[in-house]
Amino acid sequence: MTATETDPSAGRQAIGRILPPVVTGQEVVLLVVVAVLWVLLGLFTPSFLTLGSIGPLLVAVAPVALMGIGMTFVIITAGIDVSIAGMIMVCAVITAKLLVTVNLPLLPAVLVAMAVGALLGTVNGVLVAYGRVHPIIITFGTWNLFLYIGYRVFDSSTVNGIPGTLSVFGRGAAGSTFGVPHSFAIAVVAVAAAWWFLRYTRPGRNLYAIGGDQEAARLAGIAVRPRLVWVYALTGVMVGLSACITIATGTSTLDQSVGQGKELEVIAAVVIGGTSIMGGRGSVVGTLLGALLVQSVRSGVTQLGWPSQLAFLFVGLFIIIAVGTDLLRERARRAP
Repeated sequence: MTATETDPSAGRQAIGRILPPVVTGQEVVLLVVVAVLWVLLGLFTPSFLTLGSIGPLLVAVAPVALMGIGMTFVIITAGIDVSIAGMIMVCAVITAKLLVTVNLPLLPAVLVAMAVGALLGTVNGVLVAYGRVHPIIITFGTWNLFLYIGYRVFDSSTVNGIPGTLSVFGRGAAGSTFGVPHSFAIAVVAVAAAWWFLRYTRPGRNLYAIGGDQEAARLAGIAVRPRLVWVYALTGVMVGLSACITIATGTSTLDQSVGQGKELEVIAAVVIGGTSIMGGRGSVVGTLLGALLVQSVRSGVTQLGWPSQLAFLFVGLFIIIAVGTDLLRERARRAP
């Protein structure tokens, strides 16, 4: 009989070493930073704190947060997925073309987008789990492959005349209830579910163990490879749902720039949110706050009339600070 079986407190302590606190220090810091930023922007640009400004901001946060859930799971397992832009393009163009050609209803359209994303994510997961090549190399390769597929489906033209089938996810009146955007509400519910899964289920806790030491996790009886396939497939599902929001928040025309640069926004949100790039630690709540901070910075720079390039500067500084803090924390943890 193991020590954990004879002493329940030992089991709780072991879990505590794997799981982050219910509320992490980084989440508190991020919440304070976002609050201070909103107050400052409200003082310098009073229109920032109006419903007409906050609503679109929250809509912009939603797809980054949703994709960030999958990316958080991936990075917790010590992986990464840089193919998101290619996946968004494929999911969006296939869904948009079906909306135009067969007038696909809302639910089937969403399911198609998520199914396509799941398929692409599974390709990433299988290659990462069984290819024994670093995930950044694998997903950089599939990013180019997905872009090629997307361009072929676009067939050198835009998708025009997209109906408002997905407007429930959009910025207009149909996209919100009592001023709360549906897309953001979905993101919050998804984050809450992911937080519960990571913290209170064995498969969720296993992801932290995999990120901490894959070989030790395997020897402990955890099916590492199937779980890696699953987290990349989950990322694809979230990308598919985010593609629907992207279509809904755009115009009736979809062009080949769709999804461009989104992988950087998502990775930035996850890293700023406190997920360790070395694996084994992460928080989906932090990812949501990171996405909120990134989009608030972009919105603030625009409303202040500053050069848009400054948003990249500020986000880059936040990433450097977050990564530096993570590395220092890891060094302190390993110090004798």
